[in-house]
Amino acid sequence: MTLDAHLESRIAGWRSYVSGHRVISPSDIDEMEDHLREQISDLVSVGLTADEAFLVAVGRMGSLDEISREFAQEHYDRLWKQLVLTRDAGHESGALRRPRELAVVLACALGAGLAVRAGVEWLTDSALVRNAALLVLPFLTLYFAWKRDMGPRKTAALALPFGAAAVVLNVFPFEPGGVTEIIAAIHAPVALWFVVGTAYVGGDWRSHRRRMDFVRFTGEWAVYLALLALGGGVLMGLTAGAFGALGIDVEPFFEQWILPFGPAGAIVVAAWLVEAKQEVVENIAPVLTRVFTPITIVMLAALFVAVIASRSVVTVDRDLLILMDLILVLVIGLLLYSISARDPHAAPNVFDLLQVVLIAAALAVDLLMLTAMATRIAEFGFTANKVTALGLNLVLMVNLVWAARLGVAFLRGRSGFSAVERWQTRYLPVYCGWAVLAAVAIPPLFRFV
Repeated sequence: MTLDAHLESRIAGWRSYVSGHRVISPSDIDEMEDHLREQISDLVSVGLTADEAFLVAVGRMGSLDEISREFAQEHYDRLWKQLVLTRDAGHESGALRRPRELAVVLACALGAGLAVRAGVEWLTDSALVRNAALLVLPFLTLYFAWKRDMGPRKTAALALPFGAAAVVLNVFPFEPGGVTEIIAAIHAPVALWFVVGTAYVGGDWRSHRRRMDFVRFTGEWAVYLALLALGGGVLMGLTAGAFGALGIDVEPFFEQWILPFGPAGAIVVAAWLVEAKQEVVENIAPVLTRVFTPITIVMLAALFVAVIASRSVVTVDRDLLILMDLILVLVIGLLLYSISARDPHAAPNVFDLLQVVLIAAALAVDLLMLTAMATRIAEFGFTANKVTALGLNLVLMVNLVWAARLGVAFLRGRSGFSAVERWQTRYLPVYCGWAVLAAVAIPPLFRFV
């Protein structure tokens, strides 16, 4: 390899690394690369070797956080443009693709809304709840399959899990409103979300990087969906109030059309917004994780002390166990989102210590809940709810124990952050497997009651 080729290779590696920090847009990276090349040329002209010039120039560029701050200060107007324009607005191919993508998004959102509207008309209330994910998520999967150019055969393969889920949810003789029906209705969307993830990563599910991209997308999608829900709720309330002042009752219209179409369409539109505004949204992720991590630690510690101080673990009621399980699931989601938002090349810091404290607090609560459930099972026997909760807590505990071990090792400098990240991406299929098992195996085990 010649010296010039070697230098080009190093510049290409630098650009690839910077590109992974999505807060910096492609046009900004082009500008940075031009600046880097100018500095290398100046340094070479005064006698430095190409390698020496490259290292000095990169050092002068500063860290990615400093670069991001500098670009935010110098080009703050781009942030507002990015709220309206897509990332590739400056490229002809992107400009041609944008109208097509918007049409696909609107078609998928409309299809999801029509499916939910048909479900409201033709299905019973319990069947509608069971099949809610089947009415919406196929359209979101179709959007990502189109976006990733997966092709007809791979896209058709993604329909197989939805078909299997439809059979399970509609052929199993569930008792309407029974416990096992609720368990299946809760876990089926979780399993099907991983089908959406397969489409999101373009079928490259074995890639740890792409799995973490999907984790990041899930968190950002939830943020956008919450914002759309809040905005939609306020708009509906104002509209209903205005028409009510005129003596016109619009509630029947809302119930028949807005409620079926609004949430279903928002699920697809939120995903499109995440795809279109990744550079903007990634600024939100670190802020959210740093705000909610210490708050969650305090909440978990307070709950743990309250349960121990106020009553015996044996007498913890079912509702509290369910709420604690939901809190643990949220903690895992926060942990995953925090990992996805972190710069993997940064040194350990105070926030990493807080992450380990969060994991330790979650482990303490998880062990408390396992003790309570084991006691209740020994006293009252097995039920569908108890088996589901016990299995979920065991799945979460395994993740938390190993995450704590890797987190401590990272803080002590015995391993890199990549080990922490890879453990979480490798564990994702376990969540999918448990969701499938809970939806498919537990109902017949307890005779669909």
